[in-house]
Amino acid sequence: MTISPTLLLFGAAALGLAAVGLQLASLRRHLRAPVKAPRASPPVSILKPLCGLDDGLEENLATFAALAWPDFEVLLGVRSPRDAAYPLARAAARRWPGRFRVVLQRGAPGLNPKVNQLLTLARAARHDLLVVSDSNVRVGPGYLAEIVALLEDEQVGLVTHPISAEGEARVGSLMDHLHLTGSVTPGIVAAKRLLGRDIVVGKSMALRRRDLSAMGGFEAVQDVLAEDYVMGRMISSVLGKRVAVARTPVRNVSERRSLREFSARYRRWAVIQRHAAGRLPYAGMALLNPVLLATAGAALAPSPATLAALGATCGAKIALDASSARLLRPGGFRARQLALVPVKDLVFGTSWAWGLVRRTVAWRGTRIVVGAGTRIEAPAHAALPGPAISSAA
Repeated sequence: MTISPTLLLFGAAALGLAAVGLQLASLRRHLRAPVKAPRASPPVSILKPLCGLDDGLEENLATFAALAWPDFEVLLGVRSPRDAAYPLARAAARRWPGRFRVVLQRGAPGLNPKVNQLLTLARAARHDLLVVSDSNVRVGPGYLAEIVALLEDEQVGLVTHPISAEGEARVGSLMDHLHLTGSVTPGIVAAKRLLGRDIVVGKSMALRRRDLSAMGGFEAVQDVLAEDYVMGRMISSVLGKRVAVARTPVRNVSERRSLREFSARYRRWAVIQRHAAGRLPYAGMALLNPVLLATAGAALAPSPATLAALGATCGAKIALDASSARLLRPGGFRARQLALVPVKDLVFGTSWAWGLVRRTVAWRGTRIVVGAGTRIEAPAHAALPGPAISSAA
């Protein structure tokens, strides 16, 4: 008996919905667990590379100035005084003296521009607990307390965070936030809780200086593009320790990203993911996009039945993503915003297909050739025209 491709695609979509449901259940259980309190209050250095002006950058920095922790510093890294973020960084240092310092990058030994900044920032940091924080995130007052509490366990080598989202004013930012809350964060948590697999996203990661040194320092990842993912793998392979995922999300801020920028962002992510995970595991990620699979099934054999099945798949995916968003941000998304979930999934599906066949990405104004393990083989071209882009893009 031969099973039709359409039936196979709809079967895969149903399996994908079940997998998304498992991710949601894992996320709910994770976020509802109690947050640990630290026993001590050691000083902390927060390393924050800047590149261009993020949406709401001044407000983002203000949440770090308001942290409820007795002794910490925020180091604002800038590549040069010509960067658009430099005047704002200087203003932040004047506004919060003793908390914020501006650090200009010294040298560029590696091929990853962000890691080059981190090399300078780590040398300038005064303290032994290091927190790497992207410029487009906001945090709550208890951010450092939870990090310190988790790192009091010597078997924890790195702490990362779930990601929430806020501020969307254009469709690209809205789609980005729908994807972060509906797919990225549930996937990170479920990979940890269900599969024991560590996925670190560099929007927020914290570790001890001695553990960083034991892994070879930031120099060990200066020539890879996904330095966060690679460092997460090194925590177990080099140190024999584990990654802890905090309970409280950090908030990704994006306001004005266009649909084109959303698509470009996830095409870049797709290339990085494929070279990090390998072609076969990456291809299997299509299962987590049931809307894409059901759309392909309906396109192969359009009929009232297949269109109804496609509609049911879209409705189920919207409901699952809505539940995930309510866990991660107060009130979740409005109904008219959630109506874009199937469109977002299809746009993301084109980015996934792009990642299957491409080896280059445009990042921080440069086109880069990506090799196995996201190793940067060489810049493919000189710097691209246009303004500096965000360090968190």
